Amino acid sequence: MENTTEGKWDSLPVKLHDSIMQTLDELGFTHMTPVQSACIPLFMRNKDVAAEAVTGSGKTLAFVIPIIEILLKREDKLKKMQVGALIVTPTRELALQISEVMGQFLKKFPQFRQILLIGGSNPIEDVEKFKEQGANILIATPGRLEDMFRRKADGLDLTLSVKHLEVLVLDEADRLLDMGFEASLNVILGYLPKQRRTGLFSATQTQELEKLVRAGLRNPVRITVKEKGVAASCMQKTPARLCNYYIICRAEDKFNSLVAFLRHHKHEKQLVFFSTCACVEYFGRALEVLIKNVSIHCIHGKMKHKRNKIFSDLETSSVGVTVCTLGIDIPEVHWVLQYDPPSSASAFVHRCGRTARIGNQGNALVFLLPMEESYVTFLSINQKCPLEQMAPVSDVVDVLPKVKALALADRAMFDRGMRAFVSTIQAYAKHECSLIFRVKDLDFVALARGFALLRMPRMPELKGKNFPEFEEMAIDTDSIRYKDKQREKLRQKLLIELKMKREERAAAPKRHNDKNKAWSKQKNRKERRRKTAAKRNRDEGSDMDDEDMKELLKDTRLLKRLKKGQISEEDFEEQLTEERDGGMPVTQHR
Repeated sequence: MENTTEGKWDSLPVKLHDSIMQTLDELGFTHMTPVQSACIPLFMRNKDVAAEAVTGSGKTLAFVIPIIEILLKREDKLKKMQVGALIVTPTRELALQISEVMGQFLKKFPQFRQILLIGGSNPIEDVEKFKEQGANILIATPGRLEDMFRRKADGLDLTLSVKHLEVLVLDEADRLLDMGFEASLNVILGYLPKQRRTGLFSATQTQELEKLVRAGLRNPVRITVKEKGVAASCMQKTPARLCNYYIICRAEDKFNSLVAFLRHHKHEKQLVFFSTCACVEYFGRALEVLIKNVSIHCIHGKMKHKRNKIFSDLETSSVGVTVCTLGIDIPEVHWVLQYDPPSSASAFVHRCGRTARIGNQGNALVFLLPMEESYVTFLSINQKCPLEQMAPVSDVVDVLPKVKALALADRAMFDRGMRAFVSTIQAYAKHECSLIFRVKDLDFVALARGFALLRMPRMPELKGKNFPEFEEMAIDTDSIRYKDKQREKLRQKLLIELKMKREERAAAPKRHNDKNKAWSKQKNRKERRRKTAAKRNRDEGSDMDDEDMKELLKDTRLLKRLKKGQISEEDFEEQLTEERDGGMPVTQHR
């Protein structure tokens, strides 16, 4: 089914509640978007809906309004602990936005309560809140929702609560699958009653999504909402008012070009996407120094408590740069910049759709290496997403020496650069378009220069390779200190213990390793004291974040294994280096 009609809300073939119409008027929504005019009548007539529409087309109201209408028409009023509607969405930020929209409408319907179940908070607090306040509408991310279904021992029987479910909505369903939530979704669907209405909303269609449609929907009406003026034979997956560009850069010039572009557009609101959390941490910190008089926000999937506050700040700001891995939905974004092509083509479409929302004008730009230019053709064919080449950025200045200076001044920055480089290569190896994005085609030296690395990292992909053309800094990188005094103190302790261990091994005669030999209580106490000190230092105001503390604790555990004879000194040094460089397998968090 295709639908291109728009009109006022009172032109719908079904009548909306007067309070809903009043809220729409208060929010300034005078006309419907195509996806709203197509989905709302079907939902309200008890149909399952599978809707494909470009990102930013107004899908949220297309399911929020029918949910309230359906719950209002129930013969039996929902009790405190009875859930009538469930909305599942891939990220906390999207869940927060849906909750805000839902809250605007529920002001006029106090008989309904909603609850937000998302990561980043204590699940026990969610359980207690649910038990105390109850909820008729759940808005959740898959991981936290699956966890809540298993909280019967804590006094929450969510399985019983959802027996009264009327409506299930899977928002951005293609991203739910892209982000690895298929198993969680199958578990969640198993808890839900079969007699329900289900809405599945996405920006793209894939084989995996089709399986989910078959598993979760009953005889769905399929809706494909196209942009006005776009021919049916050229079903563009991005908003019609989005200008989509690409630029070709050499690896060593890429970050310089990004900085120059951001400086040219510093009075606009921009989203910069990187492929991994480590890249956000590294390049985000660099941009904070390099882009003057502009607020720089970093947000990624590994953040816990900071994400909600940062997201709140982003919604209210009119200018600034947001460095992220997440497809967050914030208003009035002028430019979406993709520093790395995302791992899947559908993710590319979703990222672009963070601008040009609800009919507004927007721009998107992806940075490509010369060998990646065929990706433009791939996107045009695979995703119906044509791109126009942009001329090279003007006034490009070499900022990489400044980034190196940051690494020399603080070991934390040095570590971030190593982790970012390694995670980028590992993400590259997992790219969906493996014929275009091949690790063997990468120029590791040029890439390392573009990351402003002081030396080449040790990692499996570089094992056995020599890079004489890479000029390493004439400095012992072990001498670079952490600015955080507590962290540096812990590192120095580790280095001293390692040095003592080497001296002991050099002085001791060779003997067979006896793994069953017990260590003295004194050494066990010493290990406990070190862990206690690490915890105390974390609690006493150190600037270290959780990830940095985890690294130090990993180092102490490795040292303990070395002392017990479980690993050799050679293994110890290799694993220590891998952990510092990020050489262990990396999972991309969204």
